[in-house]
Amino acid sequence: MIDIDTQTAVLATRYQKSVAEYWNEEEAPVNIRLGEVSGTFHHHYGIGAVDHAALEGPAEGRDERIIQELHRLEGAQAEFLLDQLGPLGPQDRILDAGSGRGGTSFLANLRFGCRADGMSISQKQVDFANGQARERGVDDKVAFHFRNMLDNQFPANTFQAIWNNESTMYVDLYQLFAEHARVLKPGGRYVTITGCYNDVHGRQPSRAVSQIDAHYICDIHPRSEYFAAMSANGLLPISVVDLTAATIPYWELRAESSVASGIEDAFLTAYKEGSFHYLMIAADKI
Repeated sequence: MIDIDTQTAVLATRYQKSVAEYWNEEEAPVNIRLGEVSGTFHHHYGIGAVDHAALEGPAEGRDERIIQELHRLEGAQAEFLLDQLGPLGPQDRILDAGSGRGGTSFLANLRFGCRADGMSISQKQVDFANGQARERGVDDKVAFHFRNMLDNQFPANTFQAIWNNESTMYVDLYQLFAEHARVLKPGGRYVTITGCYNDVHGRQPSRAVSQIDAHYICDIHPRSEYFAAMSANGLLPISVVDLTAATIPYWELRAESSVASGIEDAFLTAYKEGSFHYLMIAADKI
């Protein structure tokens, strides 16, 4: 049990407390059932073409095949993110900011052999992920912390790589990138995969994007703000990939599944009308 002083230090605002409460109470089947497929639990979406074998064959077992395919697609997204982190080895230390139940951190440790730290303002997520680390026998290399990504408490120049996998929409980007730049080593790599609204469609998010905000109690940022906030904090983009078309098949498949949450139509509308983009941005600290 976290003491009141620690909780107050980590959850600095009423909004942060409400987000923490949301994720502490969350038991969404789309996160739990997909994770149970392989034991790797993610809190993000997926990319890539759907294997339509998941939709074919007998009606019996069809939904379970769809669940397995959705999990494969979210795994593909995590692996794509890791592809962007640059050369890493056992000597390096990396940070998963907004780590959820820990899925991407475990994949990173498995691939690179390096020390991975994760952080979340959900104590429930932190406890779950640390339990997973013990079960996997990697708790000496992968650890999760009840901390705020805007004040992460790590020393300066600690990490060779940092990422946010769909968690930047809960924080101020200028504050976030300032804190990331502080703890990144010079020349270190930052990567985010995120949904952002398209400034070309207007200065305010579309109705569909606003529905997503309300569903997840988040505040989706405009595309331009990512680049402005990175530039202000010495993070130089080296690669930008528009994953919008690559994520639509995931959402179409999820809409047909038993783990649909009711937000699928808003995502599909926003992506297809062009008011919402799904981007990977990789940047180096200068």
